[in-house]
Amino acid sequence: MPRTTLTLDEDVAAKLRAVARRSGRAFRDVVNETLRVGLAHPARGGRPTAFRVKARDLGALRPGLSLDNVAQLIEQTEGPLHR
Repeated sequence: MPRTTLTLDEDVAAKLRAVARRSGRAFRDVVNETLRVGLAHPARGGRPTAFRVKARDLGALRPGLSLDNVAQLIEQTEGPLHR
């Protein structure tokens, strides 16, 4: 088994030590298992998929309602105490 010196960030080392302590396993075993899991499921890189909005027709408004004045539309549909 090759021996390697590895410098860990303090927060990472603390989490690994905590797992080793809780599980009762050797620190070396916890590090190796954690690396195996991380290497088996690499993080996705690259650009994220673009978010697309599909517009849908909601149909006609009830007679007497208009989208020209949203505040008036809300008051007509929800009542004067809508806030």
